[in-house]
Amino acid sequence: MPPVSDSPTKSIAAPERSLVQRMEALQRANDIRSRRAQLKRDLKAGRQAIHELLLDPPEYLETAKVFDLLLAVPKYGRVKVNKILSTCRISPSKTIGGLSQRQRTELVELMRRR
Repeated sequence: MPPVSDSPTKSIAAPERSLVQRMEALQRANDIRSRRAQLKRDLKAGRQAIHELLLDPPEYLETAKVFDLLLAVPKYGRVKVNKILSTCRISPSKTIGGLSQRQRTELVELMRRR
């Protein structure tokens, strides 16, 4: 059987980052994690509405998983969240920023009915 490709596979390495760049990235990541943790506590306590977050998410929430955010809502466990996501045809690994407008509005409407 002939080889699939005659050219050797080249690995493309990420560019080297300076210590300052790495520390800034680490600081941004820590800031995002702490803001998300506070947001989940606010959702649990009922101080924040999930509908507002889904319709107009803050920048730090764009890369968060929809599944994880819905789990923070009171009375929503894994089974109910999976059922909601499958009803809206949303993958459990989908991020908030990756939702289409159809998925976003369908999810908000379904959450408001419950």
